[in-house]
Amino acid sequence: MTQDAPAPWTPQGDGPDPRRHAPATLRNRDAIATVLRDELPDAGLVLEVASGSGEHVVHFAVTFPALDWQPSDPDLAALASIAALRGDANLPNLRTPLLIDAAGADWPIDAADALLCINMVHISPWGATLGLLARGAQLLALGAPLILYGPYVEDDVPTAPSNLAFDRSLKDRNPQWGLRTLTDVDRAAADVGLERTRRVAMPANNLMLVYRRG
Repeated sequence: MTQDAPAPWTPQGDGPDPRRHAPATLRNRDAIATVLRDELPDAGLVLEVASGSGEHVVHFAVTFPALDWQPSDPDLAALASIAALRGDANLPNLRTPLLIDAAGADWPIDAADALLCINMVHISPWGATLGLLARGAQLLALGAPLILYGPYVEDDVPTAPSNLAFDRSLKDRNPQWGLRTLTDVDRAAADVGLERTRRVAMPANNLMLVYRRG
């Protein structure tokens, strides 16, 4: 999530509870984990950019206990939710969330063994995607994966009517948001030395895209 992006979550209860709930997380987390199982290293550090409510990263930290998980987000409410869920989970492989704006030049982390970003690319300015790819290429070792999940537009695949409507609604809220074309993302990745090695069709007209440094 970028700082001006809409939060796709709701408070879990009344009062000052910082925890947030994103309904889509429960629907897609297992399908995402199935792909991650084939792409993540056996051990090391996974940086998640735009962790949102934090529900995904907690689930993945449970699912992949041999990996260390580093959540991040630029939004203070999201960071509070991640911290609260992290405290509830009490997992030794889940780190304190970092304040990271994907479009920013300075990230408070020097290296990672994998990078994961779920549902940010379409709900942020294009500069956030460019920053994500550029910094990812710097942080990751040769062959390490940068993994994206979300809806995209493909030149040779009909776009689902629901995705077209979603794209229009995003652009109505902010002209800088909207579904990106896979061609544009691939080109931006190639510009920083990343090559797409896998495309996986996911439920609800989403894709998982895996890029690696060649």
